[in-house]
Amino acid sequence: MKITFCGAARSVTGSCYLVEVEGTKFLVDCGMFQGNDSETFKSSEFLFNPSEIKFLILTHAHIDHSGRIPLLAKKGFKGKIYCTKATKQLSRIMLLDSAHIQEMEAEWGRKKQKRGTLKGYKALYTANDAEKSLKLFSSIPYDKTKVINSNISFRLRDAGHLLGSSHVEVWLTEQGVQKKVVFSGDIGNTNQPLIKDPTKIEDADYVLTESTYGDELHPVEGANATSLDRAKKLAEIIDSTFKRGGNLVIPAFAVGRTQEILYFIHLIWKKKLLPYKVPTFVDSVMGIKATDIFAASVAECFDEEAAKIVANGDNPLHFPSLLIAESSEDSKRINEFPAPCVIISSSGMCDAGRIKHHLKYNIWREDSSILFTGYQAAGTLGNQILSGAKF
Repeated sequence: MKITFCGAARSVTGSCYLVEVEGTKFLVDCGMFQGNDSETFKSSEFLFNPSEIKFLILTHAHIDHSGRIPLLAKKGFKGKIYCTKATKQLSRIMLLDSAHIQEMEAEWGRKKQKRGTLKGYKALYTANDAEKSLKLFSSIPYDKTKVINSNISFRLRDAGHLLGSSHVEVWLTEQGVQKKVVFSGDIGNTNQPLIKDPTKIEDADYVLTESTYGDELHPVEGANATSLDRAKKLAEIIDSTFKRGGNLVIPAFAVGRTQEILYFIHLIWKKKLLPYKVPTFVDSVMGIKATDIFAASVAECFDEEAAKIVANGDNPLHFPSLLIAESSEDSKRINEFPAPCVIISSSGMCDAGRIKHHLKYNIWREDSSILFTGYQAAGTLGNQILSGAKF
């Protein structure tokens, strides 16, 4: 048995493990490098021959775990991609969006190159490449063992990180000796909104685990923090910003974090934590699509609290003052909104998408607030802002 770390080792992004056992090669994740990681590692190159990979296990849909799958298929991979149903659904919108962003940046780079102001940029893959790779996805339920051959079997367990996210338990047999290897994927906190707590793995011979936040504690996280605690904290931030007359701009990952924030604002409205309605814009096409997938995943993925809300005929991701900005024209019109509002927009690290537009109109305003709710990789615009960069 041999395991090669092809990303996310001594770095955060680009998660990818190459596993070799008895002549069979397979991958766990195939993620994109982001921020400074993309400068250290070349996203266009693999440390293996994609055509030799028999199958891939995908822990979850986030781009740093899934983002190079279309490139893998483009370079010769033809095997199956195993994941949960929710991961398959979310990967469709995320990979197509990733392709769209790359194509847009490539077009922008070509224009700059003609002017002699920038080197050319080539997209790793196109939307057509992404569509082709999506045909390789095969969904399997949590807790069901999948037998590949006499030497390899695996099982997906709920990782509590994102809708459909998984730990992977893999049983590998070589020369008659079986070993159990666990790949943690990204691990969720307990008491997160909407989704279930992480499943605890009881035994393993080897564990490969993520450690992004392994050396720090979140101020409002922890075993005793409830969704209501977090909603109250968000309500305080909204109230202080609105009293100044400013907007609260939230760069949020379109898949996962956007839905959590909507859930908290739903609680703020339901529990009357503020004496007024909170006008809230979701300005992310992918975020809107992902929210629809979340709303349809009650049985498989929702925790008891969220499932109970749905059972009572309510939508935990909706409230009367929710406003959707679908088109770019809708996005621009947010600047004309007559009252303070909350603007939830992607990308979560501020490197692309409509969030740049909202930062341009709000970051200089002393009455507005920018609320970061997720990891900001080194080298990204979000990381620069948090580090105190002047623009």
